[in-house]
Order: sequence, then C-alpha cells, then structure tokens
Amino acid sequence: MIKSNFQDYSLSDELLKAINLLNFNRPTKVQDQVIPAILEQKDLIVKSQTGSGKTAAFAIPICQLVDWDENRPQVLVIEPTRELALQVKEAFFHIGRFKRLKVSALFGKSPFYIQEKELKQKTHVVVGTPGRIIDHLERGTFDPSKIKYLVMDEADEMLRMGFVEQVKMILEALPEDRVTIVLSATMPSDISAICTHYMKDPIHVVIEEQDPVADRILQTRFEVSENQKLQLLKDVVIVENPDSCLIFCNTQVKVDEVYNELDYQGFTCDKIHGGMEQSDRLRVMEHFKRGHFRYLVATDVAARGIDVDQIGLVINFDVPNNCEGYVHRIGRTGRIGNMGKAITFVAPSENRLLDDIHRFIGNEIPLGERPGQEVVLEAKEEFAVKINSAPEIKETKGAKLSEGIMKLHINAGKKTKMRAVDIVGTLCGIEGMTAADIGIINIMDISTFVEILNHKGEMVSRELQQRPIKGRMRKVSKAER
Repeated sequence: MIKSNFQDYSLSDELLKAINLLNFNRPTKVQDQVIPAILEQKDLIVKSQTGSGKTAAFAIPICQLVDWDENRPQVLVIEPTRELALQVKEAFFHIGRFKRLKVSALFGKSPFYIQEKELKQKTHVVVGTPGRIIDHLERGTFDPSKIKYLVMDEADEMLRMGFVEQVKMILEALPEDRVTIVLSATMPSDISAICTHYMKDPIHVVIEEQDPVADRILQTRFEVSENQKLQLLKDVVIVENPDSCLIFCNTQVKVDEVYNELDYQGFTCDKIHGGMEQSDRLRVMEHFKRGHFRYLVATDVAARGIDVDQIGLVINFDVPNNCEGYVHRIGRTGRIGNMGKAITFVAPSENRLLDDIHRFIGNEIPLGERPGQEVVLEAKEEFAVKINSAPEIKETKGAKLSEGIMKLHINAGKKTKMRAVDIVGTLCGIEGMTAADIGIINIMDISTFVEILNHKGEMVSRELQQRPIKGRMRKVSKAER
C-alpha cells in the first residue's frame, strides 16, 4: 500500500516544507519502498525505470538522516557524468534547503582549487564522478572518514563507461560501517560482484513498470538514405510541431552539422556535446529546461543528464550505437504520467544496429510513412506561427523554494577570521530574527554569503548597514544568485 503523502514517513518539518514547495504531491512507487528502507539504514539495490523519482527516493531519507553539526562529509553519491552529478547535487540542495545542508559537486573540467576550498568548509553531501573523486582522495582534499551513506547511481552506465576499477578504489577508501545504495537499470556480473563484496544483506527493490515504454511512448521509424536525413528532419518537425524536441546524433560533428542547418533555417535551437566547455553545456541545459528554445541537438551526453518534465518529441537522427542508449534516449519523453513520442531515422547502413535494438526491447519499432509534401505544406502555416512566437518560459524546479529567500554578500571571510558563529550571533541579535531564519552560510577567503529566509532579507540588509559584525562595520549587499 503506497503511502498517500510524505508526512507518513516521520520526516522533519524542514524537509516537508521543501517537499511541498517542490510539488512532490505523493510518493511514487519507488519512493514508497526506498524511503523507509533507507530511514532504517538498510543496504539497497534498486532497479526502476527512468523518470520514476529515484533521485528523490534516496535524497529525501538521506537528508533526514544527515547530522547537520558534523563538519566532514557524511554522504557520497557517485555519478557517471558531470551532468548527472550536477542534477543530483541540485536535488539534494533543494530537498535539504531548509535543513541548511551544504552540497559539493566534484567533476572534471571544473577548477580543482574551487572544489578544494568548498571541501575545507562544512560539507554534508558530496556528489561526483569517479575520476575527480579519486583525485581529491589521493591529494587528501576529500576526507571520507565520516561517510555514512554511499549511493552508486546509474551503476550499469558506470560499468559501460569503464569506471568499475575506479569505483572499487573509492569503495576501499570509505568506512566499512555505512549504508550502501546501488541504483542500476540492469545487473551485469561486474556490478553484481561489487554488490556481493561491498554490501551487507541488501534489500532488492524492483519496480515493475506500471506504464511500460511501449505504452507511454509512441515509437516510429523512418527508412531514409543518409543524405536525405536533414530534409526528413525538417519535414518531420514541421508536421509534428512540438513545443520541445530533443534530436540525438551519434557524433559531435553530426550535432554541429544538424544544429547549423536548423539555425540557418530559423529554428529556435541550440546544441550540446562533450566537446563544449562545461559552462556552455550547463547554460544550454538550463535554457532548454526553462523553454528558451524548442529544439536541442545533442549527443548521448544528454541522454541521462537531462531532467525535463515534458519533452514532446525525441528524434534519433542516427540509430544509437548501443541498445541501452536507445532506451535512455527515448526515455527523455513520456516521463511518468505523460505520453511521449519518439521517431528514429534509419539509413541502410544502420539496419544491423536497428536489429540489435529490436532484440533488446523485444519489439519491432513500427515502420512509419514519411510525410508527403502536401502534408508538410499544410502544416507550415501553424509551424510558422509557433516558431515565430516567444516561447513560454518555465519556472525552475527550485523557484518556489527561493521565494522569500535573499542571499546577502558580506565583504569579509576566512582571511579576516570570519566564522559562521559570528554571522549567526549578529543575525540573531536583530529583533525579529531567529536561527530558523538563517539559511546556508558560505565563507570564502574574502567574502561571506548568507541566505536569509522567511521574507526577512530586506529587513536584515537594512539592519546590517549600521550593525557591526565581529566588531567591525562590513559592507553588506544583495548577492547575485
């Protein structure tokens, strides 16, 4: 019997407030089985479909169990990609917002020294990719001695990407007395061996799909020569006219080619692939989530690293090179509770890959009939209206959480021996302020950032213009988020 609401799990008021503002209305099937087991501090192996609420399933109980007063990290989440690491970091940050949990993300192509400085401060949760986690462990900048909760997310993907030995190295560096949670769509022998060796009597949670891919995603394939794919793509998107669309290609070169053509034709689009700078990839992902443009051309870097509630259409411009990739690509549409649509272009040279996918999914993707020119011409007017109209910008997942919260910047930090207790003492000395009105405090070398909750930011900002902190007047201003 699935719990009707999150209050049934005996969660703290701070967590319930965040859960409510995140619009988590009632637990999903996977959450109902995973949350109580983690609260009881049991090891878990979880197999569940994409979009089922797996991240919240482990983040909610872990946020409940974390001891705020402990300065060293208590939680380590291992992710196969940077995008997933940032996505999970964001989930922990939002869920633990009112508990004032500090979350750090460790991944490559991001300045090591910035991550090192974050880890020197109070940090409750670390989310990272295997290589960068090992870098920090070897340099002594990440102290794992207090890790009580380990999550290995997308374990089969880490195996596919060749991270198994690195994961083992990380596991050997952690305390044996911990809770270990493994999430994996499949259970290959290497992952099974890790579970057997490093877990204690794990509970197995297998969530059968209530609405399998075949039921919630309308799948179609079109046979087309390689040199006709671009024309077919333009015809298909004119006829389908989706509000949001992911177009997957197998290579960075092909992504650039398709993006350049769509951009030239006036489509509101952008691109993402592994050859781009991390800051550009993050910007593109954020803009796509918020609806700034309708068409995103991507390599498989986005297949697991994007969490958008409603993508109307996924197009496989190329047949993916591995069968799991097909499932993860089309899983970006038809998220739980919504219907989706996926179209795959198949050139003659890709028929072998298509046969492998058919065997893997146990079904044949139905062959569709390419849209004729009359159909395309009829659809052009409606398509032109949509493409020339401004898209509706969506709220970010944490937008409601941020209402009533103001982040302040104080021009003093570690170099002037500023401590969190100095900030808290000053703030609690302001009439109408309590510790419950103070959010996350982040002390840098020469700056300090503090969140003021419950719509008290403006009042606190005014008071601090004439009130000393640690014996001196400080410049206090509203910080950019």
